[in-house]
Amino acid sequence: MKKIKLSVFSSGVGSNLLAIHKASIKKNFPGKLNLVVCDKICPAFKLAKSLNYETKLISSLDHKKFEELVHDELIKYKIDLICLAGFMRILSPNFVSKWKNKILNIHPSILPSFPGLNTHKKVLSNGLKIHGSTVHVVNEKLDSGKILGQFAIPVINDDIVFLRDNIKKYENMFYPEVIRKYIWTFIFKKDNFTSKKLRDNKEIIFSY
Repeated sequence: MKKIKLSVFSSGVGSNLLAIHKASIKKNFPGKLNLVVCDKICPAFKLAKSLNYETKLISSLDHKKFEELVHDELIKYKIDLICLAGFMRILSPNFVSKWKNKILNIHPSILPSFPGLNTHKKVLSNGLKIHGSTVHVVNEKLDSGKILGQFAIPVINDDIVFLRDNIKKYENMFYPEVIRKYIWTFIFKKDNFTSKKLRDNKEIIFSY
């Protein structure tokens, strides 16, 4: 099977990185993880190194310089699609335009509700009974790109750690699936492995 080249950007613990890794080594997954970019030494960085991926630590405080270095690495490794996974830097409109429709992000809320940080706290503070995550295409505005998929789960208590971990568990199953469907539909432009709902609406809405 033809596989496109993926890069994961991460600043966090690496659970979604690990999920993408596990998906990408399967024969029927249309992407191969070729490069991991981290902006600090974090568990994701150590995980990527332990899995023997090309792993770049780019921590320049100068935003323009940071993006220039990252862009050069992406070109060097001929990356086709970038998957943000707990990446805490906001990418500039200039960078996003260079990689238009080639950057995906998973955000821990049911967008358009609660863009930005501290989503679990906001859900609990507002007394909501449903929480979830959204996979979207990255555009020039924060957490506002085209929605590709969402899932929702019940909030069963006010324990923020339990809520965070539960959301993460579902993200780890969900993100690779949406990446797979995005590659087949929008990059390969084939209907293989895609639902009629995705073909018709260009969106995937999942509920668990």
